[in-house]
Amino acid sequence: MRKLDPFLLSLIAAIALATFLPCRGSAASALSSLTTLCIAIMFFLQGAKLEPLAVIESVRDWRLQGSVLACTFLLFPILGLALNFIFPHLLQNDMWRGVLFLCCLPSTVQSSIALTSIARGNVPASICAATLSNLAGIILTPILVTLILQHGGAWSGRAIIDVATQLLLPFIIGQFLHTRIGGWVKEHKSLISLTDRGSIVLVVYTAFSHAVVEGIWHRVSLADLLITFAVDLALLGGVLAFTHSLGKKLGFSNASIISLNFCGSKKSLASGVPMANVLFPTAVVGTVVLPLMIYHQLQLFICTLLARHYSRRSGV
Repeated sequence: MRKLDPFLLSLIAAIALATFLPCRGSAASALSSLTTLCIAIMFFLQGAKLEPLAVIESVRDWRLQGSVLACTFLLFPILGLALNFIFPHLLQNDMWRGVLFLCCLPSTVQSSIALTSIARGNVPASICAATLSNLAGIILTPILVTLILQHGGAWSGRAIIDVATQLLLPFIIGQFLHTRIGGWVKEHKSLISLTDRGSIVLVVYTAFSHAVVEGIWHRVSLADLLITFAVDLALLGGVLAFTHSLGKKLGFSNASIISLNFCGSKKSLASGVPMANVLFPTAVVGTVVLPLMIYHQLQLFICTLLARHYSRRSGV
């Protein structure tokens, strides 16, 4: 059985701290400014770390890459909207908003690649697919959420501009400086990972501090969390089944089916939390990221079991 990873435990600790010791007043304003800076630094370092040629390499196997993008940015939103349409009163509005936001996010990078490797899948394809998904997500995620949630009043066309200036611009600057500092970033992977995860924990604490002040735990019950768990599980199970069938129907090799399975079913917490912080009203960010945090642990646990199953089946 897979245990809770330290990163998720730190996120739970941040929520607990915000619940009992929320940041308020001028301290909250200062922390929000620090959070914005940390997010920009995080995307800058991601840009500096990524080889520019990786973007070009990402589109070589267009059928596989296109399938991953279609599942990530088309299948997920359709499933989310369908569930919301069929069961509109199953969750409160802000939690449904979080589920739909989750459906619009890009795939993960590290876990998609790691699980593909464990399952003896097409690792180079997963590297390309995860990279392309994250680059596309910087543009596609705000556009999708604007279209899907436009009636909720939380989004506008300005959302795309905010993402471009606070996330995409630092990433592009990092790309331009790749030749100068890319080597240093790669040599200090553990430090960069700590910076990335620390930034996300800070964002979660800040978001939940605002949410606690706004009374999140009076609005979200244990039943809401359990139902959200069930909705996330249904999404993950449905997409895993669909991607496996799609790969077979398109005649992919077993290795490429595994790559599509994992890259097409994942959702990025690392991208999602900063995007939610940039694009949603402060009062609802804490509620919006709850479905994503639940999905994050679900995908790690279930996909690890699936990767081990694939590995045993291949006789490794």
